[in-house]
Amino acid sequence: MSATHDLTYNYTFASLMKESHEKSALFLANYSELPASNLPCFFQGTLTNPYIVARCLLNLANVVKSNFILTQAQLEAMRDPIVTVGAGQIRFEGFSACAGVYARVDVTESSQEEAFVASGTTNVDFNQEMLLALGRVGKHTPLRLHVGSKSVEVETSHHKVTEKKVTLPTRWVKSLTAVQHYMAHSHLHTTLNRLQTIQLFRSIPKGVVKTDYYLIKRANRYSFSPMAQPKALHIGTINRLRLLEPLLPLLTELKVYAHENGLSSTWQLYFDTVVFSLTLSHEAYRGFSGEGTQLEELMDAVDEPTLERFSNFGHANETFSPTLLPIRIGKNKEETQKLTSTLSAMGLLGYDLDKGTYFYRQLPFKPSRILTLNPRVKGAKKLIEQNKVNITLNEKGKVEARVAGSGVEHLVIIENNQARCTCQWYSKYQGSRGECKHVLAVKEMVK
Repeated sequence: MSATHDLTYNYTFASLMKESHEKSALFLANYSELPASNLPCFFQGTLTNPYIVARCLLNLANVVKSNFILTQAQLEAMRDPIVTVGAGQIRFEGFSACAGVYARVDVTESSQEEAFVASGTTNVDFNQEMLLALGRVGKHTPLRLHVGSKSVEVETSHHKVTEKKVTLPTRWVKSLTAVQHYMAHSHLHTTLNRLQTIQLFRSIPKGVVKTDYYLIKRANRYSFSPMAQPKALHIGTINRLRLLEPLLPLLTELKVYAHENGLSSTWQLYFDTVVFSLTLSHEAYRGFSGEGTQLEELMDAVDEPTLERFSNFGHANETFSPTLLPIRIGKNKEETQKLTSTLSAMGLLGYDLDKGTYFYRQLPFKPSRILTLNPRVKGAKKLIEQNKVNITLNEKGKVEARVAGSGVEHLVIIENNQARCTCQWYSKYQGSRGECKHVLAVKEMVK
């Protein structure tokens, strides 16, 4: 493409973007992205660190195609990255087929040149042709990227590959509503340089490992061990970390973040202007799609006018500021905190561990779709609608209720913000995977 053509192209789309923002006619509740998302182009430019970006994307594709618990038929139903452009950044996100591993590639503004950047999201399937093209990218191979609402295109000196938009798997939709919650409740556990990281990963046992593993520190050296120790970081199924091995020789630094209750760990690899992060669920069989950590927030519906005002000033990847939100949408502090929790639970806010802040995550589906996917939320609302919740005590910070079930009556007790239920779900998970539908219904009744 000539320089003159480039200028004309960028000017045309910049004008379209301005016009789109001036109209501000789209509702976030009815559309998947912001006004600019209707543009045929979100990003077009050359990447200054092509080799690293290509290797990170190949590794992301490897994560997506990995499978730790699913059958082959279920695996074939999975798709590839969500691509979000905005605020000078390009983010590629994806989950393993079992949804127990979350990966993200953050390409910062420093990795881009001659770039046109708008705001929007798409979801594409990286097939074999795309993977082969990325695999041929060398340290001095020019790499040009085009991200639009319907496709993602990669162009090198010898190849041009275009991937079309595909449907986002339901399992991913549910996982996005949980994984950022775990990241937001994580803290920095360990920082290692390249040599320390390579030495650490050499301690991963060979073959299939069925026991849980932990990251431990002895003297000044870290290693993996099947024995839990004080301050050890729980990893669970350790062979999932092998997904990072192709990138280890290239990194400059590794940061490991630990969830406050040991329910997840995040491994962030740094490559100057690119960051690759891998978040592991507590166990391989516990995919993020079934965690249900924020179901209580999903019980609170967000009205369309509020979502509209939110969408009119929110741009993909921009830092989310709860302190400015009341001014922008006309809500008080309490309502703002409630809205922030609900937007987070809906997956519309992602989390940046380095900055310790939320960012707008524009998703390629209607937000209302999320509310229809969780059976516990739907079950709780149905219990209320059918008058199956009987509050027997509600005083001095203690609530007791009887909830009708299938041929049985469940007892729910909420005291000092701790809830218990006599149902099988609570007996099995003890609240570690979110509330059961009976507790959700009672909490909704006594608000």
